[in-house]
Amino acid sequence: MSSTVVTFPTGQVSGRSEIVGTVPAGDRHGLVVAETPFHPLDHTWPDQPADRGLIGGLPVADCVTAARSPSGEIFLAADIPVRRGEDGWQWLVVHATDTALPVGAQVELEVDAGYRAALSAGHTACHLAALALNAAVADMWRKSAPRLDALGNPDFDQSAITSSRISSYASLDEYRLGKSLRKKGFAADVLEPSAVAAAVNERLKEWVAADVPVWIDVPGPGLTARRTWHCALPEGEASIPCGGTHVRRTSELGSVTVALELGEQALTMRTFVSTS
Repeated sequence: MSSTVVTFPTGQVSGRSEIVGTVPAGDRHGLVVAETPFHPLDHTWPDQPADRGLIGGLPVADCVTAARSPSGEIFLAADIPVRRGEDGWQWLVVHATDTALPVGAQVELEVDAGYRAALSAGHTACHLAALALNAAVADMWRKSAPRLDALGNPDFDQSAITSSRISSYASLDEYRLGKSLRKKGFAADVLEPSAVAAAVNERLKEWVAADVPVWIDVPGPGLTARRTWHCALPEGEASIPCGGTHVRRTSELGSVTVALELGEQALTMRTFVSTS
């Protein structure tokens, strides 16, 4: 088996390919094809869920990343022992089904386009919300932030994030406001959730109304290619490393709003998309 060619970064939701291998996937059959439109759950940063759909007419119960070692041993998802893209390893998309299909068979692959669209909207909104949050808390840094985002604001999102989860037309991001962030210069004690959320929502409203393009830079067809999300915002072109799927223009989001919840040493941001 060679590394899987993926077409989801360019928005594909269907294709035809050959089954080039099978691997155990728990109590299911893991089917590997030469080329797939399916977005699998990433094992290093599992923010966007796996696509749903059909392979050879069979429901895809799960879709995960796998890695094949130089000696031929295959590891799935969290069991992968090396870094993403490790030299000498082959990187695979595994489609888990309840029924086996033979190696060598040509199969049609059909992604649930509605579910993909819902996740893409949630993922784009998540990135926009992160950038808007960075801008809203920019003046809460008492000294130079350790890094800046693509718009030139202190990158609170990447400095403090502990987890991000994308869902249909929504996302959930968790940020740690502990001693480490305070030592970097962030004044968590002056963060007022309602005021920050209002500033974030106002900026999101402007960005959605601007109807600017969103695109993915795709340097190669392999699963582990280092893809980057871009958005031509009024303040400048934003970019964030990302392996997920996205809408094509901000206007497709309809409206995006966030709600913030402040804990003792954590901040939770819930982002919602309404396309109606």
